[in-house]
Amino acid sequence: MSAETEAQPLAAELVGTLILVFFAVGSAVLAGEFIGSLGIALAFGFTLLALVQLFGPISGAHVNPAVTLGMLLAGRMDVRTAVGYWIAQFIGAAIGAALLFLVAHQVPGLSTHGAFGSNGYGDRSAVGLSLGGAFVFEVLLTFLLVFVYLSVTRGFTARGWDGVPLGLTLAVINLVGIPLTGAGVNPARSFMPALFAVGSAISQVWLFIVAPLVGAAVAVVVHRLVHAQDEEWLSDLSRLRASRARDR
Repeated sequence: MSAETEAQPLAAELVGTLILVFFAVGSAVLAGEFIGSLGIALAFGFTLLALVQLFGPISGAHVNPAVTLGMLLAGRMDVRTAVGYWIAQFIGAAIGAALLFLVAHQVPGLSTHGAFGSNGYGDRSAVGLSLGGAFVFEVLLTFLLVFVYLSVTRGFTARGWDGVPLGLTLAVINLVGIPLTGAGVNPARSFMPALFAVGSAISQVWLFIVAPLVGAAVAVVVHRLVHAQDEEWLSDLSRLRASRARDR
């Protein structure tokens, strides 16, 4: 595999995560009062649907470190590839958040301090959800997203109509999660906006990194229980690849 070919999935993850943060998180920052929770949820869902169509065959359009962790734990990608994805995702989220921060500061009267599309619990939750409740909720939300990724894809890429269930799932997650925690489910999406929001957003962001990773691990376990045939297919594919590598 050439260096150019290896770089393509990383570039896709970087650009994809940048787009997700700028446009989807941007819908909450720049247009939240006009489109409401439903509009923000649809923005996240449609953005992911488009990204899967664009980048799914190249990188899988994970655009989320928790999804990549799920693929790694499920044996669909190696550690080296996963680390590359994580680096690309956080860089993409950082660029997307920086561009969004720049645009937001061109809007008169728009304050980003302590908010800026960041997630939260307690007094930063619209319903006052507790720390424990927020942790369990983020685990469950991320479990659902990663479980759907594992169920509708083969390997770690996505093709064809895979974007439809993935986009709908993210839309539902945000529709339910926005009033409770802001619906993190993505460590890169949560961490970078929190850095620009500063204040209490920074002190709470740890939850929105740890809980999604736990949710991803749970999704892998449950997927192995209910989709055993997929796991057998992946095991056969891994053995075939290893055999071909030895023959070379």
